[in-house]
Amino acid sequence: MSPTVDALRNEIRQSVDRYERVESTAFTKEALAAICTAVGYDIDTSRLPPKPQMRAGTLWKIGERDDDDPTDTRRPFRKAELQAIAEALRDD
Repeated sequence: MSPTVDALRNEIRQSVDRYERVESTAFTKEALAAICTAVGYDIDTSRLPPKPQMRAGTLWKIGERDDDDPTDTRRPFRKAELQAIAEALRDD
């Protein structure tokens, strides 16, 4: 059986040393920053970039996008994107 979106989010959170959440929520800016760091996407952590930029950068670094243009990443990660991120973090 395929993991749920919540399970994937929590797996990713644990992979980047963030805490699990019982309720279903999208990633905070801090969690996205930790994911960016884990996949090698450099960001200024003293002033975090907008969430769409961090989502685009994460997907770009794991090979799911051709660039880090945030134009179409204004929504939370979709299940297939979460699966790709979880897989990339498992491989590290």
